[in-house]
Amino acid sequence: MLSNQRVDAIIQRFESTSIIVIGDIMIDQFVIGQVNRISPEAPVPVVKFNHEEFRLGGAANVAHNIRKLGGRVSLLGVLGADDAGTQLLAELKRASIDPSGVFSERERITTRKLRVVTSRNQQVARIDYETDKALSRGIVNKLSALLKSQIATADVIVVSDYLKGLLTQELMAELFLSAKDHGVPVFVDPKAPHLNWYSGCSLITPNHHEAEKATEMRIQTEDEARTAASTLQTSVPCTSVLITRGEHGMWLTDGSLPGADRVETALPTTAREVSDVTGAGDTVIAMMALSVAAGANLSEAA
Repeated sequence: MLSNQRVDAIIQRFESTSIIVIGDIMIDQFVIGQVNRISPEAPVPVVKFNHEEFRLGGAANVAHNIRKLGGRVSLLGVLGADDAGTQLLAELKRASIDPSGVFSERERITTRKLRVVTSRNQQVARIDYETDKALSRGIVNKLSALLKSQIATADVIVVSDYLKGLLTQELMAELFLSAKDHGVPVFVDPKAPHLNWYSGCSLITPNHHEAEKATEMRIQTEDEARTAASTLQTSVPCTSVLITRGEHGMWLTDGSLPGADRVETALPTTAREVSDVTGAGDTVIAMMALSVAAGANLSEAA
């Protein structure tokens, strides 16, 4: 267990960290109102509008978490030349995140998740505005050049993959090659269809649903989490695996400690009622990256 002194020492170094976040950025829009009746047109609730909120999502949420905790962050991503993109840029500026690494593509729509929510925080519906089409060569070249110019001064790189088209096999290959040349660890919030793109990463952080899909294993117990993490560690391959398991906590298989066998740890969670899990995975990888950048090992960070 970490001592209070060790925790304080890690936190005090947050402000000196430098982290690159690259991935699919999005805006979360919440339309909030009251439900008092059922529609006469169809068996659905009628929501009386009260107000709306906008929050950073995806890779932008990862960057926001890092920035809120005091870390320096460079965000690399793409949005569309539309109203949602304008709103996203405004939210980045409000969060004190430099938007210079976020490029606009005219033929693209900004990824937007619109949720209709009651005043009691019950979700009524969700509408997704998104595309996963490939980026233009010009945008890929800009991202690649910016990444290469920043990587030498980065402590950690976070890859946030939501399958929205930004992360290509070519871009990932360039990223991992540059990271290896400069000795920068890469943490990945992955998606199952192309785990091989993350070969050589320092840490992957799938949730248990993603880990089940990737390994074709059921994960309901600690032993099953251990087996799945070991399988991912070998098949990706990667140095370490952190599987988030909701109310069951997390499982860490840590192969990063020099001169030591891998460390396997079940990490419990504190029981509480949670009505909105939006962005939970973003928060986990942000905290892991920030803590490691500040000098913690993975077990301490988790």
